[in-house]
Amino acid sequence: MRTEKEKMLAGELYDANSHEIQADLAATHKWLARYNASLDMPSSERQKLLLKRFAAVGEGAVIRPPFHCDYGFNIQLGAGVFINFNCVILDVVEVTIGDRTQIGPGVQVLTADHPRGATERASGLEFGRPIRIGRNVWIGGGAIILPGISIGDDALISAGSVVTRNVPPEATAFGNPARVRTSHV
Repeated sequence: MRTEKEKMLAGELYDANSHEIQADLAATHKWLARYNASLDMPSSERQKLLLKRFAAVGEGAVIRPPFHCDYGFNIQLGAGVFINFNCVILDVVEVTIGDRTQIGPGVQVLTADHPRGATERASGLEFGRPIRIGRNVWIGGGAIILPGISIGDDALISAGSVVTRNVPPEATAFGNPARVRTSHV
């Protein structure tokens, strides 16, 4: 029989109130308190903190605090990734961010999802769908990336966009819901 955490990591319906998951959340809250108090530290010191919690942190990756996530251990950052202030990553499953990607302030990356049917949703169960962001992507401030989205290399997501569908490489996505244009202006 699989634990609730194993179900969560597999993208299956799970109960977020399980003891193991709640213990992971509590550990992340303690880590976030330390990380978000590190604004005046050199970026090299903040990177050491990231390495303690994240699945992978590429050389030169930077996240400006304040930052918020569910667990951290499902987040992989490529080399040279830059994430500006007030980013939220709900990482109930894997979030991969490719090399040299830049993420503006106030961006939300949301893997957490819920059943669509009212009865099943009322049970309190939830699930996640992974998000993959390619290399050299630029995501403008205030954008929202919904569960299960893949963004191709060299894509551009305009500020304030709500990304509800996959974005191919070298495309621009803009608006709510985001519309895709396959060549940069």
